[in-house]
Amino acid sequence: MMKYNKAYKFRIYPNEEQKVLLAKTFGYVRLVYNYYLDMRIKTYEDNKQSLSYNDCAKDLVSFKKEKDFLKEVDSIALQ
Repeated sequence: MMKYNKAYKFRIYPNEEQKVLLAKTFGYVRLVYNYYLDMRIKTYEDNKQSLSYNDCAKDLVSFKKEKDFLKEVDSIALQ
C-alpha cells in the first residue's frame, strides 16, 4: 500500500489596512531578531557565554519600553 501526501495551498487577499499591519509586523520582527542576534554575538565574543531564549524574552520587555512603536504589533510575533 502506498502512502500519499496531501498538500493544501491557501492564498490571502488582505485589504490595505491589513497589508500595512503585515508589513509593520514583518519589519518589526526582523528588527527584534537582528537586535538579539547582534546581542548574542557580542555577548559570546566578550564573555564566551551564550544568551538563552529566556534571557532575550525577558529583555524584550525593556526593549519594547525603549521602542514604543513595537507595541503596534502582536507581542507573540515579536517573541
